Amino acid sequence: MTPATASNTPDVSSPVRTPGRIIYNGLNLTLDQGTGIAGYTRLLTRVARTLGYDVGVVYGTAFTPDTDPLLQEVLFFDQMRASHHLDRKTTLGGTLNTIIDQVRHNFTVKPLPLRFGDAVIYRQYADSFAEHDRAFVGRNLFENANKFFDHTTNFTDLSFDPAPDLLHCTCPEPLRVRSARNIYTIKDFSILQKPDETLESKRKTLRLFKKIADTADHIVTVSETSKRDIIHTLKVDENRVTNTYQAVVFPQKYLERPEQAVANYLDGFYGLEMHGYLLFFGALEPKKTVDRLIDAFLSSDVDIPLVLVTAPGGHNRDELNALGEHGEHKARVGVRNAAGARIRYLNYVGLSAHVSLIRGARAVVFPSPYEGFALPVLEAMMLGTPVVTATSGALTEITGDAVLLVDPDDAEDVARALATIVNDADLRSELSRRGTEQAAKFSVARYRERLRSLYASLA
Repeated sequence: MTPATASNTPDVSSPVRTPGRIIYNGLNLTLDQGTGIAGYTRLLTRVARTLGYDVGVVYGTAFTPDTDPLLQEVLFFDQMRASHHLDRKTTLGGTLNTIIDQVRHNFTVKPLPLRFGDAVIYRQYADSFAEHDRAFVGRNLFENANKFFDHTTNFTDLSFDPAPDLLHCTCPEPLRVRSARNIYTIKDFSILQKPDETLESKRKTLRLFKKIADTADHIVTVSETSKRDIIHTLKVDENRVTNTYQAVVFPQKYLERPEQAVANYLDGFYGLEMHGYLLFFGALEPKKTVDRLIDAFLSSDVDIPLVLVTAPGGHNRDELNALGEHGEHKARVGVRNAAGARIRYLNYVGLSAHVSLIRGARAVVFPSPYEGFALPVLEAMMLGTPVVTATSGALTEITGDAVLLVDPDDAEDVARALATIVNDADLRSELSRRGTEQAAKFSVARYRERLRSLYASLA
């Protein structure tokens, strides 16, 4: 069954013969706020199904899976609320479960089948879940696998019925299926190349990357920049690394929404004028340099607001201080911002609002000093919104000459670019035209062919 709705994926008939079975890890797919990993997984599952693969997704949950399929489905959706909106307290039962799980991870772990559609009305989750033919669930699977790796440096062995031909971990996870080909996506090396800007354990991350480099059947990445980094840093043979790039998939109903309807929505919901604001969206973390963007914006003296749509990040005291001093914080979607605020801050918006905010922005601003791909930039170009971004990482590889480039470490350069993009209508029109042309190079159709080639090579 398929929890996701139709999208702008090309309508391509599936082959009569299923080429194989693939299991993807469902990390972050049950979060009530979007993440890059979740979006990447949704794209992979959607495209793999158009290629004719039997697609499975394995989820980790906070509850103990039940053998009753109906109860298991209800508990699965219930824990989406409980795990993110209620305080999770340490209990004797929880501690005992953790101990049991760590012992179990010394042996093969077999996630239980999970069926959707028998009881729960899940339409409200249509934009969040991955498309699949079958689903599985294991108690705290990803958390326990990482703890097990921390203690033993071993991967958790998984078993599924029916057995998959491929396990594709969409981020570095210490999981494997012994009877399958094991593929791991490493998008970038920001954790290691910018060690002061993340809280993750660098020792563990490097150990995990090296283990993947030694044991993976194949490594996938999303740019030539990241591919070179993987080959050079991890000493991996280039034939074991494939760059598939990425693509953007938005539901057609959001793309076809009339411009006046978008304008009415932005005004009524956020108090924003159509093409009357600059937009940044991404995690609130140091590697995105939001604090420097705020400084540059304030010194640019532009006469439209800067809207920051962010997901929570870590190690971000400077960013939070900057927002506290200069920004207006609206934690909940649906609360109109006060007129005149120069910086507007939204914690998170759903996919529908996300598309409308990009379409309505005068420009998207994304001066990140390092990116493995930068999906926000591709999304903006695809929707025809001009972009200001950085001359670093894979950004120039993805954008070509379709954006206004800045030195992310030079606040004055960023400020000049902001003033230019706000005041030069001809430049915006030209970048909009170039952006849509450049985005077409990363279409779903092209991505589909790259993924077909990758999976066929591992058959």
